[in-house]
Amino acid sequence: MRILLTLLLLAPLCAQNKRAELSEVARVATVMVDGDLAQRIMTERALQRMIKPDPREGAGDDFEVRHEPFIQTKKALIRLSRLVPYPCDVNLWMPIPGLPGKIQILIRNVNEMSQFWPWGALQQNMIPHMRRVLATGERVVVAEKPEFLSVLAPVYNSLGDVVGLVEVVARERPDPRENVK
Repeated sequence: MRILLTLLLLAPLCAQNKRAELSEVARVATVMVDGDLAQRIMTERALQRMIKPDPREGAGDDFEVRHEPFIQTKKALIRLSRLVPYPCDVNLWMPIPGLPGKIQILIRNVNEMSQFWPWGALQQNMIPHMRRVLATGERVVVAEKPEFLSVLAPVYNSLGDVVGLVEVVARERPDPRENVK
């Protein structure tokens, strides 16, 4: 009984600690993720096909990237996710030029965790929290989806413009058997 009571009392403290740790990773990500590099990831051809899909292509899922900026950015995101001692992902979200109000998860990470990405979607409507980060440059903590905690943080280019955002995300209580079938 004493152990259960201790765990119940420590749970809010652990949640606060996780929020602080993820916020710190997001702060570091804002400094470390190169917005100029991120803007060069998607090819012009893929962007044009996203804006104006070819009806002859079934799903319109032509996702083409420039390998060097993609790999450099993905490696940086993976390193950032290792700053905490539990499973965490740092995903890169970019607004889609030519499609106002639309955003894409340009790079998902190791555990494929996200509070906002519906599996398989190449583009989606921007949620208000993302719009806020892109407009103000603020970091925003979001805990709307059960069991997930995300911190959204801006990605800047060399001119100081917010050009994208990162989602630093972890589960409140990781399930080690989640993907075991």
